[in-house]
Amino acid sequence: MQAPSVSRHGPTVPTAREIPREAAYTPRLMSAVDDLLRHHGDVDAAPGLLDFAVNVRAAASPPWLRKCLVAALDRLGHYPSAAEDAAAREAVAARHHRDPSHVLVLAGTAEGFALLPALTPRLAALVYPSFTQPEVALRTAGVPLVRVPTDDRHRLRPERVPEEADLVVLGNPTNPTSVRHPAGTVRALARPGRVLVVDEAFADAEPGEVESLAGDADVPGLVVLRSLTKTWALPGLRAGYALGEPSLLARLAAPRPPWPVSSLVLEAVRACSAPAAVAEATAAAEATVEHRRWMAAELGAVPGVHVHLPAAAPYLLLRVPGGERVRTALRRGGIAVRRADTFPGLTPDHLRVAVRPPEVAAVLVDALRTALAEVPV
Repeated sequence: MQAPSVSRHGPTVPTAREIPREAAYTPRLMSAVDDLLRHHGDVDAAPGLLDFAVNVRAAASPPWLRKCLVAALDRLGHYPSAAEDAAAREAVAARHHRDPSHVLVLAGTAEGFALLPALTPRLAALVYPSFTQPEVALRTAGVPLVRVPTDDRHRLRPERVPEEADLVVLGNPTNPTSVRHPAGTVRALARPGRVLVVDEAFADAEPGEVESLAGDADVPGLVVLRSLTKTWALPGLRAGYALGEPSLLARLAAPRPPWPVSSLVLEAVRACSAPAAVAEATAAAEATVEHRRWMAAELGAVPGVHVHLPAAAPYLLLRVPGGERVRTALRRGGIAVRRADTFPGLTPDHLRVAVRPPEVAAVLVDALRTALAEVPV
């Protein structure tokens, strides 16, 4: 059997159908895989560049949210209290029609992924292309894992998930493909003795949160991870939460230190779960739909650009000839886009671009047309 190798598309690792679980990795390959998996859009978005690499909706949080956070500064002289935690969990529970015991406030969804090894899975199945941080956490902890590829349209293929996998992780909508999987298809992955983790970091960027499982309290083993980062422009605060059965959340939280989230995070989660905030997020999501439609049409009209559609998230996946050279040309012109070859299953010709208003996105469209005309492929 041939061992995994490093190709022009990046290092390969096992999928559920390719090589046995016990296949060994060389230290060199492990290091190359780890470097790619740890790459995120903020690395591509250097200061001074017009940012299409990071999927944060705005440059700053809305004034009312900043006002809430400023008011919470007066509480920083005390440890985060049980009352603050309860208020945040109650607000999230009301938002998703759950019991507060089904809510765990997190320092961003990244913390939720970092806690996955606490579930002590025997075999983790990771659906790709998707966000790579779950694999980093599981691989670092020595958890056996397989990658489960989607089909050629990046749609979920449940039959490819090994039955013996007792942990399954996927995104919905998926980063970076912008594909939205049907809730019923995702829900059907649940099994007795299996934990099903659904990353819904971008679900609130869809009007009505179509296909979200956040309100599903009766699916055994389901954990839904949600983020405040993107819609509320809070990447520097690290705020999110998990939804799931209380006993499952307790297992997930077991390794956490005392006071794992700050008073500011608890205040942000409480405030952003209030009905007025949810209504504001819905209005923003409706605007995103219109902006995405405009961008998809304009980018798709540029010769050589393939836009993956349908799209359901605040970003688009593009495929362009000579992707690395195009990305470099855009960067020289002052524009940052997210390289997508770090997502297993994609290539250097894939780029992810955040959805922006037409007056901003037009700059990208023109620059991409120029780059494709000038860059030899």
